[in-house]
Amino acid sequence: MPKKPINFIGENVKLGKNVKIWNFAYVGSNSVIGNNVMIGSLTHVDYDVRIGNDTRIEGLVYLAPKSRIGKKVFIGPAAVLTNDPYPPSKRLIGVVIEDGAIIGGKSVIKAGVKVGKNSVVAMGAVVTKDVPSNTVVVGVPARAVYSRKEYNKRMQAWEDGEL
Repeated sequence: MPKKPINFIGENVKLGKNVKIWNFAYVGSNSVIGNNVMIGSLTHVDYDVRIGNDTRIEGLVYLAPKSRIGKKVFIGPAAVLTNDPYPPSKRLIGVVIEDGAIIGGKSVIKAGVKVGKNSVVAMGAVVTKDVPSNTVVVGVPARAVYSRKEYNKRMQAWEDGEL
C-alpha cells in the first residue's frame, strides 16, 4: 500500500468546502482558506493568510504571513509574495491580491503592495508598487502595458490559434 503524501496544516486553520491541497504543502496557523480552493504541491501558505473562494494556487508558491488573496484569483508556479520591505525588520505587512487577479509564475510582489481587481502580473515580473484594477504589468520593475480587456482579447486569439 502506498504511503499518503505528507502535508502540514497548522493550528486554527479554517478550510472551506472542496479544498484540494496537493503533496508536501504547508498551511500555517490561523489561516482561512475559502471554498473550492486548490493549493499546489510544495506551496507554503504562511500563518494568518486569507484566501478567497474559487482561487487556484499552483506549486512552489510562497504566500507570506498576513497576505490577503481575493476570490477567483490565479497564482502561477513559484510566485512569491513578501511581507517585509526591510528584512529582517520586526514590522511585517502582507500583500493584497484582489478578486479576479492573475499572478504569473515566478513573479515577486513586494510587501505592502496591492494588486487591484482583475489585474494581471506577468510571469517573472517584480512588483514594487500598487497595481490598479484591470491593468496588466510586466517587467523588472513591473510597469503597466495594457488593460485586462486587451489581455482577454489576446488570450482568446491565442486559444483560437490566431497567435
